[in-house]
Amino acid sequence: MDISEEQARWSAMTSRLVDAGWAEELNAALQLEARNLSVISPFLKQKAIRRVLSHTPQSVRVITRFNLADFAEGVSDIAAIRSLLIAGARVRGIRNLHAKVYVFGSRRTIVTSANLTEAALTRNHEFGLVSDDAEIISASTRYFDALWSRAGTDLTARQLDEWEQTVTMHLASGGPRFRLETLADYGTDATGVLYSGAPTIPAPIPQAEQAFVKFLGEGSNRVPLSFSTRDEIDSALCHWALAYPATKRPQAVKEGAVMFIGRLTYDPKPDIRIFGRATGMRHVPGRDDASADEIAQRPWKNTWSRYIRVHHAEFVAGTMANGVSLNALMNALGPDAFTSTQRNQARGEGNTNPYKAYRQLAAVELSREGQLWLSEQLQRALEVHGSVPQGELNKLGWPKLHENLIATLA
Repeated sequence: MDISEEQARWSAMTSRLVDAGWAEELNAALQLEARNLSVISPFLKQKAIRRVLSHTPQSVRVITRFNLADFAEGVSDIAAIRSLLIAGARVRGIRNLHAKVYVFGSRRTIVTSANLTEAALTRNHEFGLVSDDAEIISASTRYFDALWSRAGTDLTARQLDEWEQTVTMHLASGGPRFRLETLADYGTDATGVLYSGAPTIPAPIPQAEQAFVKFLGEGSNRVPLSFSTRDEIDSALCHWALAYPATKRPQAVKEGAVMFIGRLTYDPKPDIRIFGRATGMRHVPGRDDASADEIAQRPWKNTWSRYIRVHHAEFVAGTMANGVSLNALMNALGPDAFTSTQRNQARGEGNTNPYKAYRQLAAVELSREGQLWLSEQLQRALEVHGSVPQGELNKLGWPKLHENLIATLA
């Protein structure tokens, strides 16, 4: 064997340690070999799955987690798994799965800390090995096959539909974390094959495609800055639903929108203090109408009977004074605070004064700049003042799964 042949032999058997650029590594590997793809990833997100499926891979097998709590907490997507099934992939589940391994036929393997999520591929600090070495590829394949053989049967679309209904019902009831343990884990116990210990579930990232400030109270019903945030939560039950007027359904809110929760205040001057945030669900007629029992318990819901249900709510502890001033947001950003004023400024017509943009409205949509500014300020308030303990929220009123709610989820 001459020198050039030896160099070619070694270049074809490279192994590299990688700490960035995982999206590019994934794309390069799929371009190299997409006919036989094997994936082990505890968490799957839709955007990353679309990235994989854009290469039209064949003979795809995926091992992931089937813990419904993961889907309820937003760290993994049912929609991502559905996309895989539609594309013809076979998917199986393992309990307490932590390994992340990607095998591209006999051409390449990736062993990494990165889940198949867009955050892991593009933003998180992840570390791992990319190898074209035949022995490493073979070892990765043996590990995958051993786990696959112990992972039970292939997931069906019908099973996934049932899981989605269960998770949606959990989220529609406010997504309380103390009920997570009631959500089943349908993964197979494959003890002895994989690493021990399950990953910690991180809190959802409070950035989204869409964000609103929802107002609690009216101009004639303001509270002082000394008013307790906990008392407001107990009164409004805003930890699981935000009430809108009965005269108009809130159709503008999309699934997954960030809902910042603000209370009309006075002292020394009128303001709105944002004291919490949650993840919103799109309004569904019937499911998201106040029940007769809910109206009887709080008669004001007769006028404010339409819901945007929310889950994973968090609130600043203490009083409204610890929240974030909407006036401060508008003073800082001007027309860039809200979607409507920013759009009007760009086209050169219409109202561009943020102070006039939300009058007579139950909520106002934030621009991307407004969402970022408010997210940062509210996070700082939570760090300084602390949050209302989950144990306290657990003691407050939570919705019953009344007939309307159950019917829309059946």
